[in-house]
Amino acid sequence: MNIIILLVVGGILGWLASIVMRTDGQQGIFLNVVVGIVGAFLAGFIITPLIGGAPITSGGFDLRSLIASFLGAIVLLAIVNLFRRGQAR
Repeated sequence: MNIIILLVVGGILGWLASIVMRTDGQQGIFLNVVVGIVGAFLAGFIITPLIGGAPITSGGFDLRSLIASFLGAIVLLAIVNLFRRGQAR
């Protein structure tokens, strides 16, 4: 059941991050889910230890972990845009 919740939350966070980074028209639902989940992993290793709390990948669904995962997805999209276009938006 946790994997289904992780996929749904990852998809929503990836979609929101793609809207913020203006890449929503370039990627589909599958890539939104991938960006959200990979962003959550990225946030779990980098951002979450700085602000405290548990990452959503370990089942912690509080406000801090959701914000950290959202920031992780944004950072991941910024890195992808940097390599894809040679500049960050």
